[in-house]
Amino acid sequence: MKEDKLKDISIIIPVLNEACCIGDLLAYLNTISNSKNIKEILVIDGGSTDDTKKIAANYNVTIIEAEKGRAKQMNLGAKYAKGSILYFLHADTFPPKNFDSAIIQAVNKKQYAGCFRMKFNSSSYFLKFFGWLTRINHKSCRGGDQSLFITLQLFKQTKGFNEDYIIYEDSEFISRLYKISNFKVLPQKVITSARKYEQLGTLKLQYHFGMIHFKKFMGASPQDLYLYYKKNITT
Repeated sequence: MKEDKLKDISIIIPVLNEACCIGDLLAYLNTISNSKNIKEILVIDGGSTDDTKKIAANYNVTIIEAEKGRAKQMNLGAKYAKGSILYFLHADTFPPKNFDSAIIQAVNKKQYAGCFRMKFNSSSYFLKFFGWLTRINHKSCRGGDQSLFITLQLFKQTKGFNEDYIIYEDSEFISRLYKISNFKVLPQKVITSARKYEQLGTLKLQYHFGMIHFKKFMGASPQDLYLYYKKNITT
């Protein structure tokens, strides 16, 4: 099968204690996509101690237990995926209507990796500005909250997410994709939760995220980035 004929999507959702939103997301996905395009939905649980798995079991999904760590969880999901296109989605991010058709159309145009623009579920002008920046097709404007589609073939070629990264795994992987693929930013928008900004403070959290990007640019190791995150962001 040629890459430009790929039509079936495996949705991969890494979770850890996401009882607050996993049910809403799974119910929502069923209303905005064509079931013929969705090969499967894989919920990759990293050891939840709440009702995440119990809630997810009420939907037509496959639940896979994994070692904690989003990179490890997403790689495991890709390993089990049966679809020819992988779509990585956070549990608190809601894709646009007909996202599946948009992804397939992009792949048919030989755009084998990409994401959507993003907006936060917040009235904050500060967060609206950062959402606006996601329309810019540059690796510095990318992040996992924008979701990520990639063909299975390209994912295998890149060897997937670097499991050394406990945080920053999305940005590190997408940075590699920019070097080898025609990365596409689709014009539709995902809606993502601003809950962490609301918990820690918008300016404070964005400052620390900026510092993590800067530290990575200056050569910080995955462990250094995690230690900074753990000290300044983890609640």
